[in-house]
Amino acid sequence: MTRTKMPRSNILALASAALTFAASAATADDTGFASSHDMVKAGGKSCFATHAHSGSGDGATKAQAMQAALKAWWEYTAGEYGSDWAHWGKSAGQKVTYTKAGTGWTANIESRPCK
Repeated sequence: MTRTKMPRSNILALASAALTFAASAATADDTGFASSHDMVKAGGKSCFATHAHSGSGDGATKAQAMQAALKAWWEYTAGEYGSDWAHWGKSAGQKVTYTKAGTGWTANIESRPCK
C-alpha cells in the first residue's frame, strides 16, 4: 500500500471544518421562552414546575400511535422552547393514555419539559 502525503492546506481545511462542525453541534438550541415559566430542579435537570405539554397521535398499533404522539409533543415543544427542551425521556410527570379506535389506536401524552 502506498501512502501519499496530504498537502498542508488540505489538513488545515479539514481541521477547520471539523472545528466548525463541533462548535455548531455543541451550540444550544434554546429560544429563551422557557424562562417565562416557573422552574424546579429535578435529578440535576431544570424542569417546568407546573406547565405541561401534550401530544396525540393515531396509528394501527399502540407503538405507531405513541410514535405519532411523541412527534407531535416534540414538534410543539421544540418550536416553542428549542430542541434542548424537547426530550421526552428527560421530561417530568409523563402521562400516557391509549384509546382503541375503529382502525387502530390513539395515544395521548403529557409531560413537563426538562433540560
